[in-house]
Amino acid sequence: MPAHPVAHALLEAFGGGIAGPSANRFGRISPTTAHHVLDELGDRVDLVLDGGSCTVGIESTIVDLSSGAAVVLRPGQIAVGDLEAALGVPVSSPSATSPRASGTLATHYAPTRPLLLVAPQTLEAAVRAHAARGPVAVLACRARPADTPAKVWEVAPSIAEDYARMLYAGLRDLDRTECALLVVEVPPAGPEWAAVHDRLRRAAAGSAAPAENDTP
Repeated sequence: MPAHPVAHALLEAFGGGIAGPSANRFGRISPTTAHHVLDELGDRVDLVLDGGSCTVGIESTIVDLSSGAAVVLRPGQIAVGDLEAALGVPVSSPSATSPRASGTLATHYAPTRPLLLVAPQTLEAAVRAHAARGPVAVLACRARPADTPAKVWEVAPSIAEDYARMLYAGLRDLDRTECALLVVEVPPAGPEWAAVHDRLRRAAAGSAAPAENDTP
């Protein structure tokens, strides 16, 4: 049941339930604006309803209750702690026998250019090393150092909810810079960052990026 008034109006006008795929090419960055959908699909769709930018920015939390226990198949805005408080039972991670869920393939949400996840303590060294091979775009949780050789340096929000809201749009912006490599600083740890970490890991895995220690 969506919360958006445009989605509600569509359902009411149609008079029934609607099932649909994601509005992006398989395995690529999810769209969060109508413009992203048009960029991704072009004339492959007949109509795009523009309800404005997504307010959450990442996909929903998917919880499986079919086994009698609560299992988070896909992390989203609703954190495990909030689920446990609402359900009154522990919530676990998926196992090999858990049902498949959308967006949980090992490679997903990937830009067209290689994306490398880098630990905070090695970020600047990695940028210098890879910039020697070609232009580098950076998404980091810190301000741009004065001596960095990065062609593009974008500062990510320090609050998990804000980071999630801009994540896909930010990756698309970096992907359009035509840099040879996108370097993303690993965000902070903590349960509130679980969904962001999940999306970035899958994006990096799907982008054929070099290993962090693969430096000249």
